[in-house]
Amino acid sequence: MKLFASLTSPYARKVRILAHEKGLAIELCEVDTASKESPIASLNPLGKVPVLLRDDQSVLFDSPVVLEYLDGLSEPKLLPPSGEPRFQVLLWQAVADGMMDASVLRMLEGRRPPALQIASAQARQDEKVSRAMAWANQRLGGSFACGDRLTLADIALGAALEYVDLRNPHSWRDDHPVLARWLAEISQRPSFAATWPPGLAPA
Repeated sequence: MKLFASLTSPYARKVRILAHEKGLAIELCEVDTASKESPIASLNPLGKVPVLLRDDQSVLFDSPVVLEYLDGLSEPKLLPPSGEPRFQVLLWQAVADGMMDASVLRMLEGRRPPALQIASAQARQDEKVSRAMAWANQRLGGSFACGDRLTLADIALGAALEYVDLRNPHSWRDDHPVLARWLAEISQRPSFAATWPPGLAPA
């Protein structure tokens, strides 16, 4: 299998962390989605990463789809198969993905010419990230977001928080100490250390 990804994409990083945790042999193909030579548009009509090219040459894309497929290849499952445990993990992933979405939008606004930037647009995204952090800070009660072992909830949340550190570094840890301690612990896992985005140093 091949994973087409950008090394800075938090969505692709979720997949890379899960693959590392499960010991899956996947060839990483680094791509630039903005390049005309990128193969992504021919693999995913949305032109986004991650894209998984399976051994039979069929394609899966969008991180939740790729994650669920890869998780099903081996035990233990990082996404519970059914019931309330599954919904809770998916809920955490939704919050984390929303944090990623807001951070991407904030970054793109900041890349517009200064005269065209809208400060209120960036502020709205900052508010979303802050509310998501507060939500997580209030609910974390131990080493893992859901239950007593690593799940997709932890992978998504960790990738989201470290993407904030990459794109909008600020002192969020002062306001969310529980979340800060949780990230400091989870980021020591080999799967996180092996997938550091370029330009991000361990906190």
